[in-house]
Amino acid sequence: MKTKPDLKFNQLWNISFGFFGVQIAYALQSANISRIFATLGADPHNLSYFWILPPLMGMVVQPLVGYFSDKTWLGRWGRRIPYLLIGAAAAVIVMCLLPNAGSFGLTIAGAMIFGLIALMFLDTSINMAMQPFKMMVGDMVNEKQKAKAYSIQSFLCNAGSLVGYIFPFLFTAIGIANVAPEGVVPDSVKWSFYVGAAILILCVIYTISHVKEYTPQEMAEFNAAANADGKETASSTEMSAGQKKHAVRVFFEVGLVQFFCWAAFMYMWTYTNGTIADTVWGTTDTASEGYQTAGNWVGILFAVQAIGSVLWAVVLPQFKNIKVAYALSLIIGGIGFAMVPYIHNQYMLFVPYFLIGFAWAAMLAMPFTMVTNAFEGSSRMGTALGLFNCTICIPQIVAAALGGVLLAAMGSVQGNMLLLAGILLIVGAACVFIIEDKKHKS
Repeated sequence: MKTKPDLKFNQLWNISFGFFGVQIAYALQSANISRIFATLGADPHNLSYFWILPPLMGMVVQPLVGYFSDKTWLGRWGRRIPYLLIGAAAAVIVMCLLPNAGSFGLTIAGAMIFGLIALMFLDTSINMAMQPFKMMVGDMVNEKQKAKAYSIQSFLCNAGSLVGYIFPFLFTAIGIANVAPEGVVPDSVKWSFYVGAAILILCVIYTISHVKEYTPQEMAEFNAAANADGKETASSTEMSAGQKKHAVRVFFEVGLVQFFCWAAFMYMWTYTNGTIADTVWGTTDTASEGYQTAGNWVGILFAVQAIGSVLWAVVLPQFKNIKVAYALSLIIGGIGFAMVPYIHNQYMLFVPYFLIGFAWAAMLAMPFTMVTNAFEGSSRMGTALGLFNCTICIPQIVAAALGGVLLAAMGSVQGNMLLLAGILLIVGAACVFIIEDKKHKS
C-alpha cells in the first residue's frame, strides 16, 4: 500500500508560504473595515452590519471551491492551485479599489455602496485564495505531520497578520498622511492596501512555482491505504460507515466551539477601534486626528495579538491533552477581552491583546487538525473543509446581525461588546470537552 510520505520542513513550508500574503490582505481587511466605513460616515450601531458580507461570501465561496477543486485536475496546475491563482489575482485588483471608496466624489450613500461592493469582491477573492492552502495540507500531508504542517501555516498566518496590521502605523511614521478630508480614507490606509496587494501576488507565485500536487491516481492510492483495516481491502478508496459517523460527529462538535469563538472575534474586529478611541484618546469623532491615530494603534494591538499567537503556537504542541490546551487557550483569550475596556493607557493594552493571541493560535490550528484527521482517507476532503468553513462564517454572520441590537442593549458603549466577546470565548472553552478526539473506528 502506498502511503503519504513524510515531507521535509521546506516542503511543508512551501505548501503554506503563499498564506503569508493572503493573510496580509485578510489582516488589512479585518483591522480597517470598521475604520473605513466609520470614516465614510457609518453610524456605530450600523458598523456590525458591514461585517455580514465577508463571512457570507466565505460561506458561499469556500464550499464551492472545495467541491469543484475535488473534481479538478489540470496537470501541472493541479487541483487546488488554479483556484488559488484566480482568487489572488482578483484580490489584488479589489485591494486597490476598496480604500478609495470615498475618493471618487460620490455621495455618502454612493461611497457606502461602492465600499460594500468592493468589500464583497475582496472577501470573495480572499476566501477563494485562502481555502486551497488548507486543502493542500489535507491532501499532501500525512496524519503524523499534519499538526506540524498546520502549525507552520499558523505561524505564516500570524506573521502575515503582523505585517498587515502594522502597515498603517508604519506608513504614517514615514510621513504618509494619516488624516484626510471628511469622508475620505487617509493615504496611510490606501498605501497599506497597495503594498499588501503586491506582497500577496508575489507570495502566491512562490507557492505555485514550488508546489506540485499529487495526481488523482496517487491520491486514490493514499486514500486506499488510509482506509484499509481488518474489514477492508487495500483497494478501498473511501471511508467506512464508522469512520464517516465519527468524522461527522467531530465536524459538528468542533463547529459548536467555533460558533462562540468566531462570534467573539467578530466583535473584536468591529468594536476595538471605537473602544480605544473612546477609552484612550477620548473621542468618538471619526474625522478627528485622535480617531485616526486610534485606528493606527488598533493595527499595533492586533500585531501584538499576532505575536502572542506565534509564541503560544510554539507552546501548544507541548500539551499532552489537546482539549486541555484548546480550552485553556480560549479561557486566557477571554480574560484578555474582558480587560480591554478598563485600560486607558495605550501601551498597557499590549497585555490583553497578547493574551487574546493565545486563543487565536488555538483557533487557527486545532479545529483543522481535528477535522482533517477525522476525514483522513476521504476523497472529498476539499468539500468537507469547504463546508467546515461554514462553522467560521455562520457565527460571524449571526454576531454581525445582532451587533447593533446588542450594542444598544449595552448602553451603546462599544467597550461592553468586548466584555461580551470574553464571555463567548469562555463558553466556547467549556464546549471543547464534548469533542470526541479518539481515533475513528469502523
